[in-house]
Amino acid sequence: MNVTISTTVNGQKHTHEIEARTLLVHYLRETLGLTGTHVGCDTSGCGACTILLDGKALKSCTMLAAQADGCEITTIEGMAQNGELHPLQEGFHQEHGLQCGFCTPGMIMMASDLLANNPNPTEAEIRHALEGNFCRCTGYHNIIKSIQYAAKKMQQATT
Repeated sequence: MNVTISTTVNGQKHTHEIEARTLLVHYLRETLGLTGTHVGCDTSGCGACTILLDGKALKSCTMLAAQADGCEITTIEGMAQNGELHPLQEGFHQEHGLQCGFCTPGMIMMASDLLANNPNPTEAEIRHALEGNFCRCTGYHNIIKSIQYAAKKMQQATT
């Protein structure tokens, strides 16, 4: 059975007819070609598929695309604006918060939600927010530093 959905993804409106059983992660990757959202486990355990849905971090492998009808979605591809990296992207670059990079989009999207709700998180609060996002390459130390870098930069931009 097919359904028609309309979404706004990274500021652009999309309307597609899709199979009703299509997961949001597959809609983003296969229908829209936004491959920065990764499929890591298919069970919501790793967080590589994390996106923002109406501003809230969500693991896109746990939701049907049809459930996102009428919603605003932000993926890693929508974080940079006007050719400028988002402070989180810059932080991961400056503080060496990635190795293989597979988990990085999900980490950045989860951190974006965290910083939107808590602009000056402690290290413990950052670690808690990232509990559902796994990195198999690093010890998380530089990921934490990357998020702290972004928090500081974002605070400076508002003052």
